[in-house]
Amino acid sequence: MPAHVERADLPGIGVRHDILTDEGRRLSVVNFRDGGRELALADEDDPDRAAETISLTDDEATALSEVLGGSLILTQLAGLRDQLSGLYTEQIPVRADSPFVGRPLGDTKARTRTRCSIVAIVRESGVLPAPEPADKLASGDTLVAVGTREGLDLLVRIIATG
Repeated sequence: MPAHVERADLPGIGVRHDILTDEGRRLSVVNFRDGGRELALADEDDPDRAAETISLTDDEATALSEVLGGSLILTQLAGLRDQLSGLYTEQIPVRADSPFVGRPLGDTKARTRTRCSIVAIVRESGVLPAPEPADKLASGDTLVAVGTREGLDLLVRIIATG
């Protein structure tokens, strides 16, 4: 069931979005008019008072959204795998000796050759969902792919050896 998000305008301050967790905790994201933002966890005894707040820089907010978005994509793909017979997901490492390191994703011709789709690239800096053919692969990347078992096995070989 989707989480319920409440929005509250904070006159002269900005906007607060509250999420009530399954554990009964209130997590708030406050976006200030000056562009700043902070996370707040409400006091368990007084939901109108923050027990703890954390200010986030632009880079920290971006990193957090990428981490949360990436884990959500992987969770959703795992659920899809359980629902659809014959459709699988695979996390494929791009090793330093792969012939595709430094080359655009499109050079793999993954979809044409295997009928599999690469739906995300997971890298140290975050997750790149729905990568484009021009996105370059790097050593240490992990490709998240969806397809048949046979197609995914072939894609693993292609990424490893060309």
